[in-house]
Amino acid sequence: MSLAVLVAAALFIGVMAYGLFAGADFGSGFFDLTAGGSARGAELRTQVDHSIGPVWEANHVWLIFVLVTWWTGFPRTFAAATETLFVPLLLALLGIVLRGAAFAFRKYSGSLKQARLFGAVFAGASLISPFFFGTVAGGIASGRVPAEGYGDLWSSWINPTSLFGGVIAVGTCSFLAGAFLTADAHREGHERLAESLRRRTLLVGAVTGLVVFAALVPIQHDAPTLAAGLEGRAAPLVVLSGLAGAATLGLLVRRRYAVARITAVTAVATVLAGWGFGQYPWLLVDQVTIEQGAGADATLVALLVATGLAVVFVLPPLVWLFRFTQQAPTGTSGPHQEEPRAAAVPDGPRPGRRRRLG
Repeated sequence: MSLAVLVAAALFIGVMAYGLFAGADFGSGFFDLTAGGSARGAELRTQVDHSIGPVWEANHVWLIFVLVTWWTGFPRTFAAATETLFVPLLLALLGIVLRGAAFAFRKYSGSLKQARLFGAVFAGASLISPFFFGTVAGGIASGRVPAEGYGDLWSSWINPTSLFGGVIAVGTCSFLAGAFLTADAHREGHERLAESLRRRTLLVGAVTGLVVFAALVPIQHDAPTLAAGLEGRAAPLVVLSGLAGAATLGLLVRRRYAVARITAVTAVATVLAGWGFGQYPWLLVDQVTIEQGAGADATLVALLVATGLAVVFVLPPLVWLFRFTQQAPTGTSGPHQEEPRAAAVPDGPRPGRRRRLG
């Protein structure tokens, strides 16, 4: 295996990690957006805050890793993609900024009106970012990014493959988030909320699965190189994704929430892996291969050394953080011990107390 392929593999592992970990955070915006009014949605929004609050910033580590590795290891393709797909990339990054600011401001809003505004921005931006990242992936996979860059600013991402990619990204993120939120609510003893989330996640999962397999039809005409890869070397991953998704739905029906998280991660991971294997060996489909787009050997070696150091010094703290956040909260001993939750957001902040979400 060449240096270029090794670096490309590390790059794609970073893409998968961002898709899984940040995807679960982005997907929480769908449930926040559809939670209902201040009274009816308060419990779910508080659960979203508890579930993603400790980790949502840490997940941007993967995005930084992906961008730096792509820019350094394969500079020509990075320049071509960012020049051609400037609009969706800008909108995706704008969504990340708005989402983060709104998530922080909502918790300390001075009035119900402000809380609602920041909540709407947080939820909307959580869906905007994965959608536009999906259109970027679709533009690359359908061969619409020229090797020299400066492709069409609009048709490069407004096309069947890109639009299906955006919808699939939002759906898979929401499905993954639903599986995790349901398990978190159950672990913390909020059975009524877990039951509500379970039903909604089942619906999201079924619809997303149908969209994923329906997308294979237009992709055959719009992205033939990717379609050939999906029907060839990546076919086992496509089948495994379907089986894992169906298993997740079955486990949710049986209320096996902890195991359902594992199968949900497997379903989304195999969708991403299928895209990567289907596209191999192209970095820019039908334009530039991995070997053609790679930088100097010395640069690739340095990237591999930096990746190894990151595995040693960055990965263990991240693992500890995720394990720590999955522990049951202090003071909960079982499913019947409910934490007091606000039924509605009050009209104004109470002195000395942190406001509940609404």
